[in-house]
Amino acid sequence: MTKTLAIGGYMKIDEQALRTDLDAVMASSLDSALALDDAERDQISAIAYMGHAAFGPEQMDAFPNLGLIANFGVGYDAIDVAAATARDIAVTNTPDVLNDDVADLAVAMLLMQGRRMRQGDAHVRSGAWAEGESFPLNRKMSGGKAGILGLGRIGHEIAERLEAFKMDVHYWSRSEKDTPGWDYHADPVDLARAVDFLVVSLVGGPETENMVDARILEALGENGVLINISRGSTVDEGALLDALEAGKLAGAGLDVFEGEPKVNPRFHALDNVVLQPHQGSGTVATRAAMGQLQRDNIAAFLAGRDLLTRVN
Repeated sequence: MTKTLAIGGYMKIDEQALRTDLDAVMASSLDSALALDDAERDQISAIAYMGHAAFGPEQMDAFPNLGLIANFGVGYDAIDVAAATARDIAVTNTPDVLNDDVADLAVAMLLMQGRRMRQGDAHVRSGAWAEGESFPLNRKMSGGKAGILGLGRIGHEIAERLEAFKMDVHYWSRSEKDTPGWDYHADPVDLARAVDFLVVSLVGGPETENMVDARILEALGENGVLINISRGSTVDEGALLDALEAGKLAGAGLDVFEGEPKVNPRFHALDNVVLQPHQGSGTVATRAAMGQLQRDNIAAFLAGRDLLTRVN
C-alpha cells in the first residue's frame, strides 16, 4: 500500500527516485493532490512537498492519516507549522545543503549590481566597445561596510564571504551571536544606517513580512544597495520601488519577489537592479542533495526512526 504522496514539479531524476525508493504517488500540485479520491488520500502518511501554495489546516485534514510533511527547501513558510503540530504532523525541511549556493548568489548579485556587469556585457555585445565608446566607471565593493539582516546559517556564510572582500561586517539577529568580531545591531534601522550594502537573509513568514520597510530603506540611503535572497515577503516592494525610482537608493539585487514568478513590471524599467528567477539553490549538485535529504526524512519516518531535520 502506497504511503507517500509527492506534490510539486519535481525533476525527472527526483521523480524517479521518489517512485523507486518510496513508491510515491505523484501529484503536480496541491490542488491535484486534493482531487485524489478519499481511499487514496486515506492511505497517505507522508507527503513530499515542493511548492509555494498554502498548506494549512484544511489541506492537512484532507489526509486523515498524515504524519509527515517533508518540505523541499529550507524555507517552509507555506506550511502552517502550528496547524501541523496541533495534528501531530511532523514537518521537515532541507537546510544546510543549500547554504553555499545561496550565499554565492548573494555575493554574485552584489558584484553584478556594483560593477554593472549586466550592462558591461550588453556594451560588448552591442559593438559599442569596438566602436570606441567608453564604458562608465562603476562602484568598488571591496572594503565597504556590509550588513546581514538575519544571521542564520545562510547569513553566516554570506558574512564570511564578504569578510574575504575586506568588508566591515555588521549584522542584526534576534539575539547577539558568537562571531569573529562582527558588529551586532539590536535595531534593523540602526544596522541599515551603518552600512553601504544590506543583505536580507531572513526566514519567511508573518513575523518578518515587510520587515524591510521605508524606514530601513531611508536609513540605507541614496548610496545604499539592497540584496534579497530570503523571501519576497520580507521586503515592502512598493517602498523599495519608490526608493529606487526616486534615486533614494543606489540599487538592488533580488532573487525573490512578491507574487513570484510574476514580477512587478516597474522593476523591468530600472537600470539599477539585478533580477534573478529565485535560483539561489539552483545548481545540479545542491538540488540533488535537497531531494536526497527530503527522501531520507520520509524513509526515516516510515521506518520509525528519528527525523533528520525536524522543524516542529
